[in-house]
Amino acid sequence: MASVGVPLINMAYWQGGKRRIRFIYLTKNDSFQILKQDASEDQMIPLFLGADLFSGTDVRSENQPRYHARFAKRGLATKLVFSSDCRFQGLRLSASSNSLWFYSVHGVFRVAFELYSRRDQLSVMESFQDLWKSRIDDTDLNLTYHLNAHDFQPKEPEAPLVSEAQCAAATFPRVNSNQSDTSRSEDHNYCSTPSEGSLKRSSSFTQKLHRLLERVRSLEANIADEQLNTASKLLDCADGCFSGRVGEDGLTDAVMALFQARAPGASVYSSGLLTAVSGWLGQQFSAANSSISERVEAFKAQHIEHITNLPPPEDLATQLFPEAMRHLLTHWMGLSDESQSWKRHSEYPIVLLILEFANHNLVTGVAHVLYSSLICK
Repeated sequence: MASVGVPLINMAYWQGGKRRIRFIYLTKNDSFQILKQDASEDQMIPLFLGADLFSGTDVRSENQPRYHARFAKRGLATKLVFSSDCRFQGLRLSASSNSLWFYSVHGVFRVAFELYSRRDQLSVMESFQDLWKSRIDDTDLNLTYHLNAHDFQPKEPEAPLVSEAQCAAATFPRVNSNQSDTSRSEDHNYCSTPSEGSLKRSSSFTQKLHRLLERVRSLEANIADEQLNTASKLLDCADGCFSGRVGEDGLTDAVMALFQARAPGASVYSSGLLTAVSGWLGQQFSAANSSISERVEAFKAQHIEHITNLPPPEDLATQLFPEAMRHLLTHWMGLSDESQSWKRHSEYPIVLLILEFANHNLVTGVAHVLYSSLICK
């Protein structure tokens, strides 16, 4: 039940297609208003409720704070900390932290293009484009704002508002003790606590981060640039794991940094790293056999009348076999792009032959003759 005499704040809604996103105005970095009292007041920055922006997305509620923090680092979101006497209609906040996450209009667009369907993105563009243009020069948001309450709310809080809308001031409604607690129908609960197992996992991970931070602080003057570069790329990948967006480029950079950081002079005969990578590559290449077979069969059908007049070995390998396979063999055999063209031209038939044998897909006459000879023996 709401406390006697404590006002419930009804935020206005901004209609964006099927989404109804609650918002307030940030004023002078230390206060907020529900209504825009002066349409020409540039210091009134509209901020949109993060819970509404993430509603209906694939991001679970317990993971949303991590997303909010990530957007906040880019100046697109902020945590608004309200005074203890602020209570919001339809939102249940933790008593220990009377705060909510909000996004600037630029943050709204970023969330939409990262998490929404194309149709929902279009709705956001159509609904918010005028506001986005008018706020194009806004600076990045602070990570946190500590605010005081203002006594304004819209006359019709359920009605969608647009950027030009202006409403007259009104007083918060008082909730009497004999009234039902309308906040029971909240659509977002900020008081939910993680499960015990989740807390243990989070605590263990946090301890590792603290140990890492302490080690960096103690060795700061003695850390080599290469070490910082490698660790930085690994941290970028860790951030991507939590956000669900581990890009292949970032993962490639991190893996290559790890390879380069391995002990110099390590023997290829006893490297567990190379053994693991080789096994993984072999499994990936083996799994690709069916798709390679389909491509080879299609090629044979197309060139059935020209089987004795096939393209040059390098062109043929490019058409039929994955780049990763060709890349591995050419570097292994010293035929990388920087090598002399005559050597590449003379030895590429061997590359093609290995690819044909390894993938059990024979194309050239030489491969058929050699394979038959080997099988017969």
